[in-house]
Amino acid sequence: MSGHSTSSSLKTYVAIWVALLVGTLVTYEAAFLDLGQFNAAVALTIATIKATLVALFFMHVKGASEKLTKLVVFAALFFLMILLALTMTDYATRLWS
Repeated sequence: MSGHSTSSSLKTYVAIWVALLVGTLVTYEAAFLDLGQFNAAVALTIATIKATLVALFFMHVKGASEKLTKLVVFAALFFLMILLALTMTDYATRLWS
């Protein structure tokens, strides 16, 4: 970790770990709730929050170079757009009879 300008303390890592455990418990409990059409939205929201915590603290994105972070985000969104475009192309050209 000597290459990083900021380092996280053990207290921060333990706090994030506890937050992830709480998030896992919330995910488990939410799976048994009947939220109708919002089941997937709630599950994806919880998963997004947990993934953000992992990326920011355990993958050290929080202290990373701003240019590198922007590059990674741009690349991820670019490939997401490719995935969605190909999926929509497949969906639009299927015969549903």
